Amino acid sequence: MKVVAISFAALAAVLSHPSHVTAFTTPRVTPSISSRVGVSTSNTFGKYVISMESYGASSTELPMNVFRFGQSQGGSEKRVRPEKKRAFQTFVKAATVLSLFALTTAMVKTQPAFAAAKKVATPAAAATVAEHLHVGQKVANYFRSFGLPDLAILAIISAMPVIELRGAVPVGLWMGLPITSVLPACVLGNMIPIIPLLYLLKNDSLKRVMKPILDRAEKKSAALGVGSLEKQWASLAAFVGIPLPGTGAWTGAMGAFLLGMPTAVAISSIFTGVVSAGIIMSAITLAGKKGGLAALAALAVITGREFLSGASKKSNSAANNKQDFLEAEPYWDQSNVPVNVHSNKAPFTGKVVSTKRIVGPKATGETCHIVIDHNGDFPYWEGQSWGVIPPGVREKDGKPHSVRLYSIASSRYGDDMTGKTGSLCVRRATYWCPELQAEDPAKKGVCSNFLCDTQPGDEVKMTGPAGKVMLLPEEDPSTDYIMVATGTGIAPYRGFIRRLFVENTPAANAYKGQAWLFLGVANSDALLYDDEWQEVKKKYPDNFRLDYALSREQENKKGGKMYIQDKVEEYADEIFEKLSNGAHIYFCGLKGMMPGIQDMLKGVAESKGLDYDEWLKGLKKSKQWHVEVY
Repeated sequence: MKVVAISFAALAAVLSHPSHVTAFTTPRVTPSISSRVGVSTSNTFGKYVISMESYGASSTELPMNVFRFGQSQGGSEKRVRPEKKRAFQTFVKAATVLSLFALTTAMVKTQPAFAAAKKVATPAAAATVAEHLHVGQKVANYFRSFGLPDLAILAIISAMPVIELRGAVPVGLWMGLPITSVLPACVLGNMIPIIPLLYLLKNDSLKRVMKPILDRAEKKSAALGVGSLEKQWASLAAFVGIPLPGTGAWTGAMGAFLLGMPTAVAISSIFTGVVSAGIIMSAITLAGKKGGLAALAALAVITGREFLSGASKKSNSAANNKQDFLEAEPYWDQSNVPVNVHSNKAPFTGKVVSTKRIVGPKATGETCHIVIDHNGDFPYWEGQSWGVIPPGVREKDGKPHSVRLYSIASSRYGDDMTGKTGSLCVRRATYWCPELQAEDPAKKGVCSNFLCDTQPGDEVKMTGPAGKVMLLPEEDPSTDYIMVATGTGIAPYRGFIRRLFVENTPAANAYKGQAWLFLGVANSDALLYDDEWQEVKKKYPDNFRLDYALSREQENKKGGKMYIQDKVEEYADEIFEKLSNGAHIYFCGLKGMMPGIQDMLKGVAESKGLDYDEWLKGLKKSKQWHVEVY
């Protein structure tokens, strides 16, 4: 609800300015729309830039991340099968040229869209105004020189990201066209490049061309939240429907792609937003402030209902259920932890909700966060693993692929907190052949590539849940947890941290200890879930600690690369003390970190006159030592 409220307030503020009232109510006979509206366009991705030059003030910017449309949580769209792809093929090819042409205009720096409102009193004044045409008018005049029909021109400029519908509607009225013709042409034109764009963004070559834009979009979308499919749809519709620069269909399509939204959901939501923006712009242009506010109120009804409903449900859940419907009795009792509910011979079939790349462009590999819908039929606890059976058979003997284990990267309630989904954190395994000087597809990881390539609606055969060694002991709420991870070994700890600090669970309400997370990766772009850790650290500075080991950006005390064991060693005495006082320590990730960490602890033990082997034996006996490495 907060998202939509901020969005509506932003546009309402623009509409409420006296100068805008005059601009919006200027008679249509004015020879240039530059006298109508005081808003400028900008190719700055993800920001609304409102020109205040005519008011004697500098431009103001509204960050994209106030609109928090989240990952898909219940997508039902299935992967487009070969026969469906053939049906789309002709359309995609036909639209590709237009899409790429429109894409290049995103890099062009535009002039202000409209000047401040001025009354044209004389022919000389009219000529002066005409010299400052909006870029949409210039493009329209250019295409007119080829003899194209005005409606075709209107559709073309609506498809361009620097103009889009919100700039094309006033141009159509400037052309003298009736609004009943202008609005459909602008909506159609704005939507034409969006469908092929959503598919073309999956192409690596195009992603490289769009890298400057997508890099900025990825940083901004990293802070976007998680919601149900309905909230996701409503949020994107609101984002596209607010007729300010930077909030149109192009931006919405790139955001939807980066967040892994189901294509059908994204298209439906963007279309609703485009129609809403068209109605609002038409009302603003024809009826001034009152018309714009009335149309905006209609958009509030369309998109706000789900947020109001969701907020009410969340409030009721917090007050009544306190998110304890998957808890044991008491909540810390581990006597009935589910184990191997689904076997290799009778696997469970889940459906992919979303697959999203979660590392930056300079990461050493690709890591994806995959949300899977199990409809509440596959219960698990934090610290357990799912087995995944990739489709197909082995080349060497024609037998089905064996199961691969992946630590679950969500709490038992799932990212959407419904108890019906679970998440995996998977790095795509590839092999670089020095002879070929390229990746050898014959040696790539079968299961990791399958998972990272999944689309919403794809089916995944799963087994488990497996394991008890990484479970979180919760009987004593003052217990300290030390969590050490390399790469995707972060997965179980995400479940821990969400349970202890993010969700409204009995464990979270009772916890008084300290959770200390160590994560080792190559560089800053390879950090996993950093936005989530920073948020928890901000809210619970006394209960959550965070340390990173970035091997390619940091040095250890000896001047070498900073690996995870080096970072842990910096706090050797403190960690040893915590373990001696009952803390639990967890290791998940590459087994190569273990010798260095054990050598470090051995040195501390000997410096204190203790027998390390006996000390470690005591930790294992009291179940304080948890290891899951590969």
